[in-house]
Amino acid sequence: MVTIETASDVLKSYYLDAVTEALDTKANPFLARIKKSTADVYGKEVRKLMKYGVNGGISAGTETGDLPKSCHPLDVQFVSTLKNLYGQIEISDKALRASKHSDGAFVDLLNDQMQSLINSATFNFGRMLFGDGTGLLATIKEIDDNDRVVVDDMSGIFEGMIIDIYQEDGTIAEGGYHANVSVVDREAKLLYINGPGVDPSLLSGGMKIYLQGSKDCEMSGLKAIFGDTQKIYGVYRNFSSALYPYKKTDVGEISESVIQTAIDKIEENCGSKVNFIICSWGVKRALSKYYRQFNVMLQTKEFDGGFTATSFNGIPVVADRFCPEGTMYLLNTDDFKIHQLCDWQWLEGEDGKVLKQIPGKPVFTATLVKYAELMCDRPCGQGMLSGITEE
Repeated sequence: MVTIETASDVLKSYYLDAVTEALDTKANPFLARIKKSTADVYGKEVRKLMKYGVNGGISAGTETGDLPKSCHPLDVQFVSTLKNLYGQIEISDKALRASKHSDGAFVDLLNDQMQSLINSATFNFGRMLFGDGTGLLATIKEIDDNDRVVVDDMSGIFEGMIIDIYQEDGTIAEGGYHANVSVVDREAKLLYINGPGVDPSLLSGGMKIYLQGSKDCEMSGLKAIFGDTQKIYGVYRNFSSALYPYKKTDVGEISESVIQTAIDKIEENCGSKVNFIICSWGVKRALSKYYRQFNVMLQTKEFDGGFTATSFNGIPVVADRFCPEGTMYLLNTDDFKIHQLCDWQWLEGEDGKVLKQIPGKPVFTATLVKYAELMCDRPCGQGMLSGITEE
């Protein structure tokens, strides 16, 4: 017989491992390449020592001359806060009772909830990998005559999301708190929102859209490295050239020479070897078109997580829905780590149960949590090509 106790036990003993594997290794090809570590986590922060330069205690001298003076490589300490990542499922009391005497029905109920959680988490954590930690999804361009919200970017917005809309001064906009995204039109870049207290007519151009409760609380993704911010992981970039990645803008037509030159420059300037390339779908099509004119087909290869990618001189090339248009990232994934306090865990009550009733409602919830931050040990070892003409 199915009870709250047995349901909690199943979530902890079986579904936790399945969800952890799905989110850590199968959610995103870039994420699958990044190592997870509990090292360098101190309390609520990640403190990572980045070494740069060379050991200065080297010289060539005479047979009887002085030995070289010892000098350790230079270093700087990165500091960032662990981010609180949550995922929640809901099961109504009615649904739970309906499956009480059928193990098969109960398994189907949990499978449906967990798959929905995995799909949502995969989307949002994949999006975070390309963000800057602020959680910005889009900026409102205007509210049209039909109270539809027109935005500048639709890549991070999907039906069913709950969003918060902020004014330009950083405060929640009246009529834009916890708005439900009901319909999206990707071609026109507009969306319909609704919900208690939500009023699109009170919104205006320039306002910012964030995932509910996530403003300034997401992991530091690629934009934190390649953005134009003065600081990276709490350190001013002008402290060292090692804090600046390689960037080439206004590339135009993509070619093997453009990509290989960037890869060579990264290795020449930083000693880093690019082992992973991410681009937008349009850039991937443009790259394939470039090779087709020479009657060359890009080879494919399989890598971590069971993903398949095309290959550029042996380096996997993957397209990602969240990669900005006209952009290609040239990365050394060995320089990235997800520093975490622990892997995914269920929030448990004092009684050890993970399923808890929402006060005043006939609904039970269970919450997954992970405290983690994404950090790059060597920003100068990464590259970005932008302004690429898409196909």
